[in-house]
Amino acid sequence: MTLSLDALNRASLPDFVTALGAVFEHAPWVAEAAAAGRPYATVEALYSGMRRAVEAAPESSRLALLTGHPELAGRAAREGAIAADSIAEQAAAGLDRLSQAEYARFEALNAAYRETFGFPFILCVRRHGRASLLRSFAARVASDAATERATALTEVLRIAAIRLDALVTGEGPLRTTGRISTHVLDTVRGRPAAGVAVDLLEWVSAEETVLVARAVTNADGRTDAPLIGGRPVPIGTYELRFHIGDHFRRLGLDTAEPPFLDVVPLRFGVAEPEGYYHVPLVATPWSYQTYRGS
Repeated sequence: MTLSLDALNRASLPDFVTALGAVFEHAPWVAEAAAAGRPYATVEALYSGMRRAVEAAPESSRLALLTGHPELAGRAAREGAIAADSIAEQAAAGLDRLSQAEYARFEALNAAYRETFGFPFILCVRRHGRASLLRSFAARVASDAATERATALTEVLRIAAIRLDALVTGEGPLRTTGRISTHVLDTVRGRPAAGVAVDLLEWVSAEETVLVARAVTNADGRTDAPLIGGRPVPIGTYELRFHIGDHFRRLGLDTAEPPFLDVVPLRFGVAEPEGYYHVPLVATPWSYQTYRGS
């Protein structure tokens, strides 16, 4: 269920806190403090008010905000002892599909991190693929206490921004989503290539890929919807596979079997979860090229 910014501006204090109390994990005091700044003209301004409440809070309150977060892939998630939205956020990053070895590594990192810093490892998992998440986890365990506390608080704010933007509608939404899109151009005919099957995969490791999306190009040579859209694009390595050989077979432009180009793979990296990645294919039966578009 979404809430309008206008309704939140007019809500009683108890209703305002009830509506936004879970944006920051187990910290309704953030919403209570932000209520004093009403009315907010934009969703972005509302988020800024909540962020200022966190930044102005005593150090003990900010530390409690960190200690209140669940562990990633931890026992609490398995036993259903954390909020449903936290479970969904972890599942979105593939943490419900960990291999036994990955799970063991997560548990070891969780234990080492908590012993070192006194609070659970916090990461906005919607912004990371599994490989990126593991890299971040291993790197941050080696950080110093002051730096890590600041980093963890930044991640709390990122999680809150995504939750708030999904919950509240109104002017000035936050930029919390990215996009991967594509199109295919047939340069033999000088027109868009329709009917080309396109697969998008995430590279988890050298041994594992995960199918993220599958689509077929329309009359404009584009997919009807972005391959990833409406959410952050997880940091990671991706591969687009274009079944261009079938397209040219249908046109009778290359009758050799097997064709010179059949399935064209384009591997690329995503470093900006809120960025727009348009990765087109420009092809003939014997050559292709790509670029990062807008």
